Amino acid sequence: MGPPVCLDGLRMLSYGLYILTSRDGDRLNGQIINTAIQVTSEPPRVAVVVHKMNLTTELIEQSRLFAVCVLAESTPLTFIGLFGFRSGRDIDKFAKTPYRTGVSTCPLVTEHTLAHLEARVTDRMDLGTHIIYIGDLVHSEVQVDGRPMTYRHYHEVLGGKTSRNAPSFMSPR
Repeated sequence: MGPPVCLDGLRMLSYGLYILTSRDGDRLNGQIINTAIQVTSEPPRVAVVVHKMNLTTELIEQSRLFAVCVLAESTPLTFIGLFGFRSGRDIDKFAKTPYRTGVSTCPLVTEHTLAHLEARVTDRMDLGTHIIYIGDLVHSEVQVDGRPMTYRHYHEVLGGKTSRNAPSFMSPR
């Protein structure tokens, strides 16, 4: 092993902030993620990265379906906290959250979101602590026009923190 790798450059990568949802039967869940990307345009495919220990991962594994809800820049920190720092094993995140069922049957959060992308899993890659799911887009739509939430805005303007389960988590210096 060589000298430790400096991780400072990773802090310069750009991310968005999204709610990733899935369902298995009547069980719904959603969580905050910062890694959702378009990977191909023909066929249209998207990828998401999620921690293996999260309930949403279990639901995606069972249903092979997921949806990405793009958060608006104006989303309050309390709303992000519900999906980012609370476990669906302990609370029903959709009990008081407005949503509708998408084409994929996944819940689509309708409050504080700009767009929805729904996908059927075609591939997955185990990364040790996380899994990358790649999915064929089955439906997407813009709900309202607006500025999407960036991870930088979340940290610098809202003062948000990074969950230990986020792929971008780094121990404080």
